[in-house]
Amino acid sequence: MRANRIRELWASGKPALNCWITLPGTLAAEMLAHQGWDSLTVDLQHGASDFASMCAMFAAISTTDTVPLMRVAWNAPGDVMKALDAGAYGVICPNIESVEECERFVGACHYPPDGYRSFGPKRGLLYGGKDYVHHANKTILTIIQIETLKGLQNVDAIAAVKGLDMLYVGPSDLGLALGREAKQNQTDPVVMEAIDKILAAAKKAGLKAGMHCTSAEYAQQMIEKGFDFLTVISDENLLARGAAERAKLA
Repeated sequence: MRANRIRELWASGKPALNCWITLPGTLAAEMLAHQGWDSLTVDLQHGASDFASMCAMFAAISTTDTVPLMRVAWNAPGDVMKALDAGAYGVICPNIESVEECERFVGACHYPPDGYRSFGPKRGLLYGGKDYVHHANKTILTIIQIETLKGLQNVDAIAAVKGLDMLYVGPSDLGLALGREAKQNQTDPVVMEAIDKILAAAKKAGLKAGMHCTSAEYAQQMIEKGFDFLTVISDENLLARGAAERAKLA
């Protein structure tokens, strides 16, 4: 089976750098893949893509060694399995609040006896290789977001779920859940304390920790904190920077 570059980076002690895709389009996805990102995440929760456009973007990303990831809209096992069948090498699931919810997600990502994923990997076989089914459980990344008060309260128990690979911080929703501002690149002391708690829970359980950022400068700060997976920027953020360039000529 094709190796997962993110796992290789972690094995060598390096963090993985991710770019977030909110807009559908194969050419843009291919261009981003050729920029050298370790992974690209297609967002089906808040992004504008649907399943068909995600599949097409995965094919475009596959022209490089960049790892195709995706975020499901919610913890729906059928959607998780379908994304993996399409060739996702990792799935991010939002809003996990309990051990039971986490087990349902992780189980959908893994073939028996480790889980209950149904066999039918379609494009997964094309991307991963003919021996996909024998190695998928140890190659695919299972990633959950801790972004609510309940999830934060249960984070240590959630982190202990067998087969889970990473806790990923959703800073905006986490801020809202704590009665603070919904923003990325958080600096609020209350939110930062919660972020530190999530990071500590991941490390204690032997998991990786991920952080959603919107700048290289903030991502570097999170690397220095100990995070292993950093979303550095999104396609939407890159486009928005055009306004600053236009303003220079105003």
